[in-house]
Parts: sequence; C-alpha cells; structure tokens
Amino acid sequence: MVLNQISVFLENKAGRLADATAAIAGAGVNVRAISIADTADFGILRVIVDDPVKALDALARSGFTTRTADVLSLEIADRPGALAEVLAAFKETGVNIEYLYASLEKNADKAVVIFKVEDVRRGLEIARQRGLTQAGSF
Repeated sequence: MVLNQISVFLENKAGRLADATAAIAGAGVNVRAISIADTADFGILRVIVDDPVKALDALARSGFTTRTADVLSLEIADRPGALAEVLAAFKETGVNIEYLYASLEKNADKAVVIFKVEDVRRGLEIARQRGLTQAGSF
C-alpha cells in the first residue's frame, strides 16, 4: 500500500523530538511508524500517522517545517532472510531503495516495513508481481 509519510525537520537540540511528537499527540493523531536520522545540525523525523492532515496542521501550528512523500508499506515474514529476499527483488528489477524502516505495527507473524523507493509506482508494481503483501491502512 502507498502511504503518505511526513518528514519533520528538527534542530538537533534537546527537546525538539519531544515537541514534535507532543504536537502530533495533541492533535489526537496516532503514530504508526517512526524513524529519525540526524546530522550535526539537524534531524529528520519521519512518521506514518493515522491522520496525516491533522498531523501536518498541528506541526505547522507548532512552527515545524514538514514535507510529505509517498512510501510503500509491505508485510515481511518474521523470519531470517525474509527482508533480504524483498531487497533482492527490488535489486533485480532496478528499483532503488532510498531508505526503509520498520513500523510499530506487527501483523501476526509478519513485520511491517516502510520503503521509500525512487519510483513508487514501479516499486508497487514489483511488489504486486512478486506477491508481496501490502500492509493495510494505518
């Protein structure tokens, strides 16, 4: 499934991550997947939420700079080698994975992994052709 990911640009200082997540929580929005990357000067918080419109509004009102991107959400078997098999399928078909992270969701014996790929439509097509299960909506 293609989901809307929110990226929040954070100053790399104490409390900014707490402020961003508090803004989201204050809007009554639930975080379903989360990742943060940092550099010396700033961090990028990436989240999948159950209501992106409300989350974006709350973050804007709190003064955060945000961007959105489409990402793939796939269920991956919770066993050794399962992720490597999915990555190999993308490699074989020339789909570039920019980054990925795991969701807070888990469906039975499967993990939910969020993939940011260079070409979302092509990535979704490959996932369907290879029989990969798209995770349901969050």
